[in-house]
Amino acid sequence: MHVAHLSLADFRSYARVEVPLDPGVTAFVGPNGQGKTNLVEAVGYVATLGSHRVATDAPLIRLGAERAVVRCSIVREQRPTLVELEITPGKANRARINRSDNVRPRDVLGLLRTVLFAPEDLALVKGDPGERRRFLDELLTARAPRLAGVRQDYERVLKQRNALLKTAAMARRAGGGKGADLSTLEIWDGHLARAGAELTAFRLQLVGALQPLVAEAYRQLAPGAGETVLEYRSSFEGALPTSREQAEEQLLGALQGMRKQEIERGLTLVGPHRDELVLRLGPLPAKGYASHGESWSFALALRLASYELLKADGGEPVLILDDVFAELDARRRDRLAELVAGGEQVLVTAAVPEDVPKALTGARYAVSEGTVTRLDP
Repeated sequence: MHVAHLSLADFRSYARVEVPLDPGVTAFVGPNGQGKTNLVEAVGYVATLGSHRVATDAPLIRLGAERAVVRCSIVREQRPTLVELEITPGKANRARINRSDNVRPRDVLGLLRTVLFAPEDLALVKGDPGERRRFLDELLTARAPRLAGVRQDYERVLKQRNALLKTAAMARRAGGGKGADLSTLEIWDGHLARAGAELTAFRLQLVGALQPLVAEAYRQLAPGAGETVLEYRSSFEGALPTSREQAEEQLLGALQGMRKQEIERGLTLVGPHRDELVLRLGPLPAKGYASHGESWSFALALRLASYELLKADGGEPVLILDDVFAELDARRRDRLAELVAGGEQVLVTAAVPEDVPKALTGARYAVSEGTVTRLDP
């Protein structure tokens, strides 16, 4: 799998740009702030319908424009597919596949798969639990695009249930202890438990599949530096479920057990949205104990493991290395370059040519003031 052509209109800093791409390594080189990351961000957006830099779509639109358009020609098993996404803040985004309008944006998921390394990845180790939950859920969706619907169902039910709990909490405070009508809460409990159980079951399967791959990737990046462990921790007490049915039963029981506290706080306190993926290096949690270099190695190991898992599913993903090498010491830089150099397509951004390791030979583009120019070999 590789991207053969990228076309942007009013995306970030680009009024319009056309970038033909080849398999193998392509490096975008230029000073910071010139638009290198914007190019690979657009590729990642086609794969995930989201940005690795911002949580909303509004910053993706060029200043003064109403919408942005990303067109991406994807080649998989020698068959080309044209994906077009129209991004309009405040409105539903639109998608086209091979010029057909009869598609939803989420139908695009799965056509292009990427694994992106970026300085933001350090938050996978040092950041809040939400960063690690998002990592799991995005990888789940990359492997099985239908799970985007499961995630949306869970988030919709969670929003409705939280609104009901918030109304009840406000009514209790205003009424001196008398609450609002909660006759529908049990119905929402059932919906949340069903959607949450499916999401939890898939997350647990994913963690089990990732565990040996992360351990091996970390060993390759940092030989002799310790053993990595991934531990999925539920937001309620009890052993982790071994099936979707058991997960639904446990979550339903936890919701009923927390009802008093949830009504008091006006918030759903248990469920996949509050679960945690604990990363351990040896006996200690990586967060708070791992050094800067160890944290980087752990974050990179998570991404390399994701790459191996997606490759094993069929269809090698596009690797994106966004300004990563400048963050690494020489040993980790060279080791990472050796591990990814054989990828079907590797897209690299760097501020200066010296930041691109020698192992990553291939096409070079100079990026400056909104122009992207291919350099002669």
